[in-house]
Amino acid sequence: MSAVSSRLPVFPWDKLEPYKATAAAHPDGIVDLSVGTPVDPVPELIQRALVAAANSPGYPTVWGTAELRDALTGWVERRLGARGVAHTNVLPVVGSKELVAWLPTQLGLGAGDRVAYPRLAYPTYEVGARLCGAEPVSYEDPTELDPAGLRLLWLNSPSNPTGRVLDKAELTRIVAWARAHGVLVFSDECYLELGWEAEPVSVLHPDVCGGSYEGVVAVHSLSKRSNLAGYRAAFLAGDAAVLGELLQIRKHGGMMTPAPVQAATVAALGDDTHVTEQRARYAARRTALRAALQGHGFRIEHSEASLYLWATRDEPCWRTVEHLAALGILVAPGDFYGPAGDSFVRVALTATDERVEAAVKRLG
Repeated sequence: MSAVSSRLPVFPWDKLEPYKATAAAHPDGIVDLSVGTPVDPVPELIQRALVAAANSPGYPTVWGTAELRDALTGWVERRLGARGVAHTNVLPVVGSKELVAWLPTQLGLGAGDRVAYPRLAYPTYEVGARLCGAEPVSYEDPTELDPAGLRLLWLNSPSNPTGRVLDKAELTRIVAWARAHGVLVFSDECYLELGWEAEPVSVLHPDVCGGSYEGVVAVHSLSKRSNLAGYRAAFLAGDAAVLGELLQIRKHGGMMTPAPVQAATVAALGDDTHVTEQRARYAARRTALRAALQGHGFRIEHSEASLYLWATRDEPCWRTVEHLAALGILVAPGDFYGPAGDSFVRVALTATDERVEAAVKRLG
């Protein structure tokens, strides 16, 4: 029974519990900047769409309603600049973490195959490789990898945790290299709506993929842009052959987005106003926290996009975690995202305005 779980790393967040207890003991309470979970309300128009679809007694389909697929294709063309996106080029999924964790398995990968991801990365890329018995490989530049046995290449721009953005030229070079070596590219673009000092570009942009989606798939989520982490609403867009295969597998596995969530997704993707409003909230929190951290002696690297500040005092990350916990502020240690992060901490922008203000005062 433990054969599969034994392949996996220790769940990292458990290691943070003692520091969370220290921060929670602060007289004014904890300011939790460790996890990037939305705290602002779900926009009213999305809630209304969910409620209106609440009477859904039948099974939803894995591929989603025609209205959902219209919303997905329309958004991909309008927001990402993609062209000629058909229903066969999109697929709803039950949140992006589920997809990341189980994608290598659903692609039929296993022993002898390799899955690559950035050296500073969301831990679930590695977990997905280990779940199916493939070899996880981290990279600084994917085009320097040995392509032998490399079956899946994860990109993540904007990056979690660093906020780094791959520009159009970098993406074009990587996609061309992957195609030349027959490597499937999955690009995690869940933070694409949150560019601050750079404008993130999708692998589906015609300047990157050349107008063909062969060998490239983008992953998008409504968790951050629309505060829908609790809804588990995400989708894929790209290579129709890859998505068609995943659709067949996910039908057998019953991986269905609930019907009310499908309706809520249609409403969310059809409205840009709430996205602009949420961006403004995060921008204000980012400005305040960045200045406070720098005033406290931190250096901020990258962080040109996404929901985090990648910060360092040039000391072991756990010493920084301990220091901030004593101020009642909880952050994520950089080594959660790979050994290269061992002198950094990830500071999330996902706290209320009141809690961010408290953190700023304590850092001052």
